[in-house]
Amino acid sequence: MNFLKKDEIEIFKKVTQMEIIQSLLANLQTPMFLAFLLGITATLVKSDLKFPEGMYAGLTIYLLFAIGLKGGVKLSSTTLEEFYKPALAASFLCIMIPLLAYFVLTRLGKYDTINAAALAAHYGSVSAVTFSEAIAFLESLNIVYEGFMPSMLAIMEVPAIIIALFTVKMGNSDEGSSSWKKILHELLTGKGTLLLIGGLVIGMISGKKGFDQFAPLFDTPFRGMLVLFLLEVGIVTGRRLSDLRKAGLFLLGFGILFPIFNAAIGLALGKLAGLSMGGATILATLSASASYIAAPAAIRIALPEASPAIYLTASLVITFPFNLSVGLPMYLAFAKYLYGV
Repeated sequence: MNFLKKDEIEIFKKVTQMEIIQSLLANLQTPMFLAFLLGITATLVKSDLKFPEGMYAGLTIYLLFAIGLKGGVKLSSTTLEEFYKPALAASFLCIMIPLLAYFVLTRLGKYDTINAAALAAHYGSVSAVTFSEAIAFLESLNIVYEGFMPSMLAIMEVPAIIIALFTVKMGNSDEGSSSWKKILHELLTGKGTLLLIGGLVIGMISGKKGFDQFAPLFDTPFRGMLVLFLLEVGIVTGRRLSDLRKAGLFLLGFGILFPIFNAAIGLALGKLAGLSMGGATILATLSASASYIAAPAAIRIALPEASPAIYLTASLVITFPFNLSVGLPMYLAFAKYLYGV
């Protein structure tokens, strides 16, 4: 029996290593990742490459709205039976992850409650750009996934931030209801939430017939827009690379190992919820991602004492590049093994 267990472990290691290497090579050749790498390189060589003012915001609006629209169209033809189990899994993840992150950061990392809550909010929420790259990566490999997955993105974006903030705010008697109203207003009316949910609603109402009318703008050009956006993100990331020196080994390890753990939980729950291998990979990627759009905006209002050098370095400089380069191929390899592909 012991021999069989050891043998199974060895087989798992060999198969997983081969899958990761194959997926990694495929991912490193995608225009999205190469554009991100170009952005970092441009910063390191001190190039004058920069995007016109307002273009970053414009690309963000386009990507979030396109994700919502396409997800809403798919959701319009999805039955409740197909949807409710993945939705429950996503809801559980956006509650579990920030609570676990806060516990790890305060107990093992010895972070103060303010910075621990800020980091927990970022890792509990999700990255729409990482989600978009996961979709593009799977499509490049012709791997199918459920069309309603953008709704999982919408479900997981806001609640985790509220939970992370509540862990620190509940012990602060000085915080009044007006402060919470301001935070909730920022979260629920922020461009990320509004564009995702608004796009989902419009897509659901208009359906496939309506989608055919705006597909030339929001479907075909999507990957090209994503390439441009990742070029800009690469430039922004390159500017913050120096912050890695101040981050410390714990934050570096947390920014890599914690997402891997979350991805494993996301994969397992995705399979239990009846998702396809592609859908479970996307749920794992969402679980492993860290927000650097919605969460920073909320944290600036709710926890102005928190250090941006900590939470932005962790989410944007450590976790985002890791997921973009190594994480996605790793999660897909784990999914293939779990699904016996």
